Amino acid sequence: MEDSTSSPDTPEAEPGRSGAPPIWNARLIHIYTSSGHDYWGRQGEGRMQHGINSLSEVECVAAMGLRGDRYFNKRPNARGQVTFFDLRVVQQIREQFKLPKLPASIFRRNLIVEGVNLRHWLGKRFRFQGVEFEGAQECIPCEWMDRVIAPGAEQFLKSDFRGGLRARVVQSGLLRIS
Repeated sequence: MEDSTSSPDTPEAEPGRSGAPPIWNARLIHIYTSSGHDYWGRQGEGRMQHGINSLSEVECVAAMGLRGDRYFNKRPNARGQVTFFDLRVVQQIREQFKLPKLPASIFRRNLIVEGVNLRHWLGKRFRFQGVEFEGAQECIPCEWMDRVIAPGAEQFLKSDFRGGLRARVVQSGLLRIS
């Protein structure tokens, strides 16, 4: 993974707004939501089948999350209202585990992005497509990754900030596939 000094997402000041959060220079590749948890609290049990919705746009609601997602308005201002996931990690997993057709949706992360160093944005506010977020915590993968991907996937995702970035929605708006 890149360090923040060589990141292609160098913060840019937003024109006309003093003190505004930096703008992400990134692409949104996929948007996923799900109406329920398939794995949460299900150790020793089978996976639930809530499915994944692949969207071309999603409404981000301040302090609530992504409209239509399982985390929407569950706990206002929760750290995990939305999860960003790096497309490079999807590609690395495909290569590492020889699964070239593994869908990006299998990770159950909301926003698959390209061109941003997610680690750099932990604890910081940023704007992406006009929506303001705050990077709240690293998304730590669970044992289910070994079941739905391959043995060793959980450990692979736990290293180098590969699990993704959980964030809060600070200012509402729409995100669209770019």
